[in-house]
Amino acid sequence: MGRRMAPLTLDTVADLPKPSRQCVFWELDETAATRAAEAGYPDFEKEAWISTVLLQWGACGRLVYVDDQPVGFVMYAPPVYVPQQSRFPTSPVSGDAVLLTTGWIEPAYRGEGLARMLLQGAAKDLTQRGVKAVEAFGGGPAAVGGDGSTENAHDHGEPCVLPAHLLESVGFTVVRPHHRFPRLRLELKTALSWREDVEAALERILGTVRVPTLTGVAPA
Repeated sequence: MGRRMAPLTLDTVADLPKPSRQCVFWELDETAATRAAEAGYPDFEKEAWISTVLLQWGACGRLVYVDDQPVGFVMYAPPVYVPQQSRFPTSPVSGDAVLLTTGWIEPAYRGEGLARMLLQGAAKDLTQRGVKAVEAFGGGPAAVGGDGSTENAHDHGEPCVLPAHLLESVGFTVVRPHHRFPRLRLELKTALSWREDVEAALERILGTVRVPTLTGVAPA
C-alpha cells in the first residue's frame, strides 16, 4: 500500500472531499460566506482563498494519499487569513502561531497511522518555515455536549471545531479557557516527537470533525 503526502495547492484542491471544498466557514467572514452560498459558488471562493494564501504565505494544508487516492487532509493558516477566528470569544490567536482549522481522515482508512503521518508532516512543514506553534479553537463541554460527542454541536449548526479534550490528549495545552471554545496551543517540537501510542487520539481528532453550514453560527 503506497502512501504519500502533498501540499494543498490549486493543483490538489480538487482532491479535498466535496463538502470541504464547498465549506467556507473558516475562510470567509459571515457576510461574504452568505453571499457565496446564495450565489452558489462557495467552491470558487475556497479556491480563491487558497490562491491568496499560497501567493502571500505558502501552502496552507497537507493531503495524504493511499495508492494515489486522497484519503485525508489537514488545513492551517496564519490567523490574519482566517476571518472567522475573530468571532471566537477566546481570540486572537498568538502572534507566533498558525491556526489549525480543520482536518479529516476517511473512515475506511482510520487506524492505519495516517493521522500521525499527516499532522507530523504539517508540523515539519511549518517548522521549516519558522513557525513555532499551532493553536486551535477547541470545542468544550458546552459546545460538544456533556458526553464529549460532536453530534449535538453539528446538529445545532455549531462551527467545525476540534474537540478540546482530544487536543489535550496529544499535548495541546489550554492558553485561554472558555466553557465552550477554549483556545489551545501546541509547540511544534512536541508534534514532531509524537509516538505511535498517540495514534488513537489523533485518529479521533480528525475523525470527529463535521462540516458545518456555509456560514455557521457565531460562537458565543
